[in-house]
Amino acid sequence: MSKRPRLGDIVEIPLPENGTGYAQYTHKHKQYGALLRVFQIREKLEDIAYLSNTPHQFTTFFPLGAAVNRQIVSIVGNLPIKDEFKAFPVFRAGVANQSGIVEVWWLWDGKSEERIGKLSPKQMEYPIRGVINDTLLIERICEGWQG
Repeated sequence: MSKRPRLGDIVEIPLPENGTGYAQYTHKHKQYGALLRVFQIREKLEDIAYLSNTPHQFTTFFPLGAAVNRQIVSIVGNLPIKDEFKAFPVFRAGVANQSGIVEVWWLWDGKSEERIGKLSPKQMEYPIRGVINDTLLIERICEGWQG
């Protein structure tokens, strides 16, 4: 029996070598799907309320409904979304040149996109727009990725 994800759901993500990652489903976008705030936790929690005061590692879009239905991840509870994460975040996007460098960046707020060019140090902290699969999600959690 599959469970349809709801905003605020806490997602448990099995990691290699018996590790466990966690994320919270914070927003749904009509084009990109479920937006997850992935936490800096790599061990099984007895009480998910611990996540309420845990910093997040990164934010990304992820096909949550499909991953739950295929039992790749599981929903283990639901917590209120903290006020500071209720607003849809601004994302950065760009196309790398042949050297792998993005010369022109765009900022996207979920509705509209604006060409920026070079990003400020603060804008470099914005998440990268895109949808990732479970393999990349697990890899980024394990590597401590901060994108």
